[in-house]
Amino acid sequence: MDLQLGGLTALVTGGTKGIGRAIVDSFAAEGANVAFCARNASEITATEEALSGSAGRIVGTAMDMGDADAVAAWVADAASTFGGIDMVVSNVSALAIPDTDENWEASLRVDLMGTVRLVKAALPHLVQSNAASIIAISSVSGREVDFASGPYGTVKSALIAYMAGLAFQLADQGIRANTVSPGNTFHEGGVWQSIEEGNPDLFNMAMGLNPTHRMGTPQEVADTVVFVSSPRSSRTTGANILVDGGLSRGIQF
Repeated sequence: MDLQLGGLTALVTGGTKGIGRAIVDSFAAEGANVAFCARNASEITATEEALSGSAGRIVGTAMDMGDADAVAAWVADAASTFGGIDMVVSNVSALAIPDTDENWEASLRVDLMGTVRLVKAALPHLVQSNAASIIAISSVSGREVDFASGPYGTVKSALIAYMAGLAFQLADQGIRANTVSPGNTFHEGGVWQSIEEGNPDLFNMAMGLNPTHRMGTPQEVADTVVFVSSPRSSRTTGANILVDGGLSRGIQF
């Protein structure tokens, strides 16, 4: 299926590892231009080099999504470099799970306000696109109570609500807004690898809860994100799409 992404431009936050890297790779494979950000400059360079043969241009920037001025400057630079913005994916997370004041502040600053500021900076460019899409990466922890309830889960719930509101508010401007909520996703260097090594009881419990008896992969999440971002999913807006292998038990009306 041609996703009609050739020549369009996507912004992806947290684009050098895990789900974010798979999203960048998948947009590039479809011929899109991609502006991505992350905090580690060497990982950005490695990602750019790995994708240097792509049909579209791939440009990375080292920055902190908790820095409001940096977010605004990055979006403006990307729009200038590529001549516009068509798709936005807010993926970066502080991954602040334990219930501490510091983790509440980090989750609000990076996950929630990072997304809000990203969207506000991108909107003037999205309104000029014929294929405008916004996606926030939430989590099953934002839909159901689990071990990550607290700063992480609460802010992930807020992202779902924020995207639903945007979908309603922006529909008449032709801008779609959706949430993709992954279940447990395993990748090298990711949170579940650290849990497997540091808390094997929790890891085994999580594995046992999933009817597929495995964790997901970043690519499985990225495939959904890129399709929903694309013009081939033009009627999808206001949705929270679960990519969790049947982990969630609640019925979504």
